[in-house]
Amino acid sequence: MPDAEPSTTSWKASKRFDEAVQFAIEVHRDDTRKGSGVAYVAHLFGVCSLVLEERGSEDQAIAALLHDAAEDHGGREMLDEIEGRFGREVMAIVEACSDTLEESKPAWHPRKEEYLRRLAEESEPALLVSLADKLYNARAIARDYRSVGDRLWERFSRGRDDQLWYYGSLREIFRRQKPSARMTHEFADVVDELDRLSAKSEKE
Repeated sequence: MPDAEPSTTSWKASKRFDEAVQFAIEVHRDDTRKGSGVAYVAHLFGVCSLVLEERGSEDQAIAALLHDAAEDHGGREMLDEIEGRFGREVMAIVEACSDTLEESKPAWHPRKEEYLRRLAEESEPALLVSLADKLYNARAIARDYRSVGDRLWERFSRGRDDQLWYYGSLREIFRRQKPSARMTHEFADVVDELDRLSAKSEKE
């Protein structure tokens, strides 16, 4: 589907956005990134920044800040709180970006397959936030791979082959659903680089 032209309207943060920033900090205050110990809010702010750079709406920016809140902290109950605080559109995007709302997560592979299936049918607002999330993650993986090599995969519950399958599948969905988006091209480039680094490592 063709992407809409970016809005040229000047964006100013509202008190609602301020509240979302504070809420994201409260929800993820004790969370850190896998293997690095970096405060998790760095990821949330990074994803939000990517959404705003693509002229995303305030709903999309707020959803970017909260995209992991339900999956990691409270499931359906957290979704209900997000809807009450920030509205149905934000809640819908957060739900679309969650690969499960169950406290005891289903097995990794079928969970990711279901997420990919849903993502291929998601709305434009949800696709933008998901793309920003996955681009941020792929950048971080590629950067750390250059530093530590295959030891990187020890951070994940599933190893190199599964991770490369997942990111390769995401690359194809975003190419199909958002073919002209700048982030799609960068995401594809980063995943291509991961494939090359992995192939080179196997030969060494």
